[in-house]
Order: sequence, then C-alpha cells, then structure tokens
Amino acid sequence: MRPLVAPPGWSRWLVPPAALSVHLSIGQAYAWSVFKPPLESSLHLSGTQSALPFQLGIVMLGLSAAFGGTLVERNGPRWAMSVALVCFSSGFLLAALGAATRQYWLIVFGYGFVGGIGLGIGYISPVSTLIKWFPDRPGMATGIAIMGFGGGALIASPWSAQMLDSFGTDSDGIALAFLVHGLTYAVFMSLGVLLVRVPRTEGARGPGGPGGPGALDGPQVSARSAVRTPQFWCLWVVLCMNVTAGIGILEKAAPMITDFFADSGTPVSVSAAAGFVALLSAANMAGRIGWSSASDLIGRKNVYRLYLGVGALMYLLIARFGDTSKPLFICCALVILSFYGGGFATIPAYLKDLFGTYQVGAIHGRLLTAWSTAGVLGPLIVNRVADHQEEAGRHGSGLYGLSFAIMIGLLVVGLVANELVRPVHPRHHVPAPKEAAGDHATT
Repeated sequence: MRPLVAPPGWSRWLVPPAALSVHLSIGQAYAWSVFKPPLESSLHLSGTQSALPFQLGIVMLGLSAAFGGTLVERNGPRWAMSVALVCFSSGFLLAALGAATRQYWLIVFGYGFVGGIGLGIGYISPVSTLIKWFPDRPGMATGIAIMGFGGGALIASPWSAQMLDSFGTDSDGIALAFLVHGLTYAVFMSLGVLLVRVPRTEGARGPGGPGGPGALDGPQVSARSAVRTPQFWCLWVVLCMNVTAGIGILEKAAPMITDFFADSGTPVSVSAAAGFVALLSAANMAGRIGWSSASDLIGRKNVYRLYLGVGALMYLLIARFGDTSKPLFICCALVILSFYGGGFATIPAYLKDLFGTYQVGAIHGRLLTAWSTAGVLGPLIVNRVADHQEEAGRHGSGLYGLSFAIMIGLLVVGLVANELVRPVHPRHHVPAPKEAAGDHATT
C-alpha cells in the first residue's frame, strides 16, 4: 500500500485537523476512571481488576507503537489511521458485548488489547507526516496533534458521565455507553482518514517510493540504525525521566493535595481536589502545544533543559514549602504537568533534528517504550513510598518527601542524558543514491 500523495494546491493546514481528530478520540483513554466505579459495582470487581483494561491498553500502546512504527512509515498515515479506527472502535464494541454478557475478560480483551493496538498506531500515525508538512515548525505541528491526546479526556469524561447518568450504571447501561463510544469515535476518526495526505514532494524523487531517503534533505537515519546510536538511548532516558516525574503527581493528584493540607486550618475538600485534577489536565494539554511551539524558537535541547532542570526545582519547592502555601503547591504542580505534556509533544521534533524525517515515525514508536516504562515506574515510586511512610507512622506531606527526592534525582539523570546528546555520527546516515542526488540537483 502506497501513501496517498496530496494533489497540487492541497493545503497543509488540513493535516493538523486530521491528526487532531484521531488524537482527540484515542485520548479517551485518560477518562477510563469514569467507568471504574460502575464496573466495580455492577460486576463486583476490585479496584485493581477495574484498572486492568486501562493498564493493558497503555502497555499495548507502547508495544504496538514500537513494533508497528515501521509499517506506519511504509504504508503511510491513511493506512495507520484506518487501522487505529478499526482497532479502537472495535475495542469499544467488544467491551460493549462483554458488559452486556457480564464477561469481564471480554472488556479487558476488547478495550485493553484490541483498543490498545489502536491507541499505539493512532498515536504515531500523524507524527512523521506532520513533520514533513511543517519542516519550518515541527514542534508546533506535532504539538497540535499530541495536544489532542492530552485533551481528549476533557471531552470524554463529562460525555461518558452524562451517558452513564442517562443509560444507567448497571451492566446494560455500561454496554450501551461503550457502544455509543465505539460508533461515534469511528465516525470522528474517519475525518482524519479522509483528510490526511503526504506532501507532494514525497515520492517525487528518491528510491523506495514516498519517504525514501533520496527524497529528503539533510542527514537521514533509518529506524534500525537509530536504535544503535547513543543519541536514541539518551533521548529514551530523557523521555522516561520526564514522564515518570509527571505521572508521579498526575496519578495521585487528588489524594496528594488532600494529604498535604490535611493538618492545616483549611483542608482541601473532595470537590476542590477534583478541580485540582481538572487544572492539571488543562496544564498537560496547554504544555503540549505551548512548550513544543517554543522549542521551534529556542531549540529542543534548551526546552528539555527547562523541563528537567526547572521540573526538579518545582519538586524541591513542593517538598520544602508545599504544605505551607496552596498557591505555591498548585502552581508548581501545574508547571510540572505542563512539562510532562510538553515532553511528549517535543520529542518527535527532537528525533527529527537528530535522525531526519526518513523513518522518524518508526523511531518515535520505538522510543515510546520509555512511556510504558514510566507508566509503571512513576505510580510505583509514589504509591510504594507513601505506603511505607504510612506504616512508619508518618502522615500528611511526610508521606511524599522521599518519593519527591527520588523524582528530583531522576530528573537530574534526565538532565545529564540531555546534555550528552550530540549530532549523530555520519556512519549511521542513510546514503543518498547518486541518481536521486542528480534528480534533486536538476529539480
């Protein structure tokens, strides 16, 4: 299957909405918690069991992105978005069948395994294409799309809650809500499938069809060669550390702010804690477009110095003074979450700077295994440390001091890894064939 090339006069500004339609849809994953209480009550599940579909979905996101990245590059964004549409929507339909028949394993398999494949393929589907359409502003372009993944829950959470209120929270109501999700997202994601195109310069020259190394300017590195470079693994560490630090707050945000001010004269109410979580989601989304766009101006390495260095400072301020001032605690947490979102959105442009656009989607997919690792590491650090501190008789902000110190250390590790990034050695570059170079010179 060959990627669909844009006809003459096709506007590149049609591609970001195409990408956004996919990312806003698959961003529903962050709203899974809406379904947890109804599933637990209707199917008699524990909290750990009700989290299985989400956990499996995130694992499959990383695995499918890593193993499917090369296929996405070869077959193009329309193929990838089509696969994402089928898998993500089918996952909801299978989950609907599982809820209707009260077979929880089918919900886990549908939403987690099948839908998780759609998450991974859909997440990386527009990245390479956006970078090629916007070589002048790659950070902004990928930030627009990846902002959608962060903001998808802001739409899905109230929408899902409203459906459960209307349909009921028993197994039949959950099944109907899953069914509506699957059908609606199929329609919405089809807009991306219809609109997306690769640039006309793709395939105009160079071997291997669209995206071949001869068609691209500057040094290019294949995905297979990229994973053998120290630059790839430095960026893997950078992304893993940045995401771990963000998830450390995001995953336990509501109980964390409650614990920090439990012994103060103005404790945090349940509704205020929920409002804090919503603010963090907004900061996550804003950081994806804001900081990634800023990276086009100040450079990728500099913006990661900001994420990691200032992020460590924010954690230090919370650890030392967070329980004395709610505005300080909230502001520092919002900055950390904006860096968390910005890190996701900036990494594709960083990869493009180092490895070129030849197989940047496939390289990005392999790098997302850092996300899967951080998704386990961040919650494990914060929750395990808090449990041990509580057993030791500590309470309030004392539950988090050690875990915040660990997060500061991890961010410093990421900062060092970022400083070690250098241009890729020419031995890893894909050589441009002489005939392609000749065609390029006469164009």
